[in-house]
Amino acid sequence: MHEPLLSLEGISKGFPGVQALSDVHLELRAGEVHAVVGENGAGKSTLMKLLAGIHQKDADVIRIDGREVDIDSPRAAQELGISIIHQEFSLMPDLTIAENIYIGREPRTGLGLLVDDRKLNRLAADLFARLGIELDPRTRVADLLVAQQQVVEIAKALSFDARILIMDEPTAALTESETANLFRLIRDLRGEGTGVIYISHRLGELKEISDRITVLRDGEYVDTLPTAEAELPHVISLMVGRHLAAGSRTRQGPQTDRPVVLEVRGLGDKGLLDDVSFDLCEGEILGFAGLVGAGRTETARILCGADRADRGQILLRGRPVKIRTPADAARLRIGYLSEDRKRFGLMLDQDVGFNILASSLADHANALGFIHDGPARRSAQTYAEQLRIRTPSLRSEVRTLSGGNQQKVILARWLARDCDVLIFDEPTRGIDVGAKEEIYELLDRLAGEGKSIIMISSELPEVLRMADRIVVMCEGKVTGVLDGAAADQRTVMEYATRSGAHGGIAR
Repeated sequence: MHEPLLSLEGISKGFPGVQALSDVHLELRAGEVHAVVGENGAGKSTLMKLLAGIHQKDADVIRIDGREVDIDSPRAAQELGISIIHQEFSLMPDLTIAENIYIGREPRTGLGLLVDDRKLNRLAADLFARLGIELDPRTRVADLLVAQQQVVEIAKALSFDARILIMDEPTAALTESETANLFRLIRDLRGEGTGVIYISHRLGELKEISDRITVLRDGEYVDTLPTAEAELPHVISLMVGRHLAAGSRTRQGPQTDRPVVLEVRGLGDKGLLDDVSFDLCEGEILGFAGLVGAGRTETARILCGADRADRGQILLRGRPVKIRTPADAARLRIGYLSEDRKRFGLMLDQDVGFNILASSLADHANALGFIHDGPARRSAQTYAEQLRIRTPSLRSEVRTLSGGNQQKVILARWLARDCDVLIFDEPTRGIDVGAKEEIYELLDRLAGEGKSIIMISSELPEVLRMADRIVVMCEGKVTGVLDGAAADQRTVMEYATRSGAHGGIAR
């Protein structure tokens, strides 16, 4: 019998105040896609960072081709043929795509003193042609959408011709067609003998792409199952340690007797948006659906003051309002959770408590502006417990939390601010199934309390489950406003792929 390509035995890793991994083992065969699943905080990303040389294990053994190895740096990992696609992007926004992919490995000219830009861009173009990616290598990363940045991360990892490829939530920001293209590529790599470790919260796609599934819970190994024999409800129960019944929300649908809280009329923005109009009622969850680039996030960023419209009107409870900055939106009690939490949502060097209270510090200040630390900390603790944020302490830096728990911190911030209008852009991106159910329950509860919610999601089943009405956009226009209770995926996709005027049910 052949030695496994990669073998992890008794892996443990601790950080101050928390034991992230304890006696974990994993085996990867050549030409295998091995899925690793678990709730946020289960230790998946920590385990992968050990393999990538970002962290060093406390104990025990890592073997490649049966030979014990020591991975003490990212360079050591690369030299051993290990490459990783991180859940959180590590790109440099002011560099071009090609410069990001080949940084430190640029082809040079002029006695090695100058970068050969022409050859650099040609290398990236050849790589994109192999991967079926349609991007200009000369484009600055800062000008890319989140989904396009994810594609660049994937291309960068594959440029090393790795024998062991780790993918941490690679499809979180991809469309269905981009995901299908990624799966084609993974199958090609598997055929070449590359071993792939695949982490995803989208459990349905594991059936399509993986050979085996390993489950982690609370930093410990639970079980490894052949994917062909694994039933997803059983996998979920292993992940959460309990049976999790995926509920089905009873949508209220359009109701004309509820007061309108927010009205948007004829919104336009530098050619990105064209005559965007809709309204949001009290106690309503208004879903926004559409393909990448449809204009959903651009609309949300105008409503929260991050960008400005060059035409159109916004009314709050019937009164026109000007939202020029995020501070204006916060004063109007409009909260926004960005799809890119790391870049636009969190202060990574600050602690968890400060991030939760960042938008409501004035509520805990005296007349001179000094913060009452005790009441403020108790308030932050209340929201941390309510959302089950896994953190050793409120004083832990938020950068040390898992992606899902970072997302919960931003949710807690807007709950602490007691906003009337809440805009959630991809609220469950990178969040495990257990935490998703908690967030669904939270959104239901907030709507029941009279909060008005806009929920943008690329996962149609999520929109169909949660939304009372669904605004569908295509190419910067609203193409339909649908009754959530009557809509289905086919109808939504029809509206999401058509250009033209507003249609469907308005209220």
